[in-house]
Amino acid sequence: GGQTAVLHRYDLTEGCKLTSELVAKAATQLKKMNAPTFEGKYVCILHPSVAFDLRQDPAWVAAHQYAAATELFSGEIGELHGVRFIETTEAKIFNGEGCPVKTEADESKGTPAVYYSVYATLFLGKDAYGMIDPEGGNLEMIIKDKGQVGGPLNQFSTLGYKFSSAAKILYEDRMVRVESCGAYSAEDEAN
Repeated sequence: GGQTAVLHRYDLTEGCKLTSELVAKAATQLKKMNAPTFEGKYVCILHPSVAFDLRQDPAWVAAHQYAAATELFSGEIGELHGVRFIETTEAKIFNGEGCPVKTEADESKGTPAVYYSVYATLFLGKDAYGMIDPEGGNLEMIIKDKGQVGGPLNQFSTLGYKFSSAAKILYEDRMVRVESCGAYSAEDEAN
């Protein structure tokens, strides 16, 4: 939320949503790290709830007013600031200890604390990782370009990802992770 950088997940508020400005900052960070691109673009993997917030941003609305997105990857919803966005329910959601508190625990009633969910959104350069570990949300990514995939007229590249348990970061300098809350933080459960 606001213009100040949030350093801890528990400092996020419901209003700390993924915005066009944060997308631009993530892309700039990847550029500064000389992260290679996919045909000139970076890729972002985000949860549908985060995509909902981003779609409300005036810059997103303006960018997608006229142009129909040419879908390079399956699940792609559009592009902004040189980043292509891929929506997936597999994107990590945190909820619980360490997340922003919605309601404090009430020991007299024996009710536990309730937390707002926090979403991990990944901004990636090419060959960012074989596997990464965003704090327990391990993600393996396999990317094939159009020539490798084939298919009708070689029109799609594929970007596949699956979550699993053991991982290591290969190129941390090719990845930026942004954590945010959003419109659905009060109802989405951890995954």
